Amino acid sequence: MEIREAIVSDVESLMDLYLNHLTKYPPKEKQNSNEWIEFIEKFIADENYNLLVAVEDGKVVSSLTIVIIRNLTHNLRPYSVMENVVTHIDYRKRGYSSKLMEHASKIARSYNCYKIMLMTGSKRESTLNFYRKNGFTIGDKTACLKRL
Repeated sequence: MEIREAIVSDVESLMDLYLNHLTKYPPKEKQNSNEWIEFIEKFIADENYNLLVAVEDGKVVSSLTIVIIRNLTHNLRPYSVMENVVTHIDYRKRGYSSKLMEHASKIARSYNCYKIMLMTGSKRESTLNFYRKNGFTIGDKTACLKRL
């Protein structure tokens, strides 16, 4: 297993992961890989945005994002937000997401972040236990969400 930052040539695998294995409601319109390439290039250029992938046998099988956010509290220490944790259905329960989360935590520490926030829409106990196993607590804060 290789853990690394995404590169532009990962676009097809990332589209498959995010459109077919992450969301219950994939877009109805066909996704344009050129648009995705532009976004990936922007992510790569942004030092505060990390699009991480786990690669097995030359294929991206898992991914997540971690974003570093500047902050005016906690002695001006930044915090991070981890989102879009996804693993291809054929590769689940093999530790890919856990390894990605471990790597993302190292990145957050390297920026001197005081916390990592992660939200999940899942209410399944197995999902919540997965996040607990990876060091996250459930219920310490209340998430408020406004969809736009």
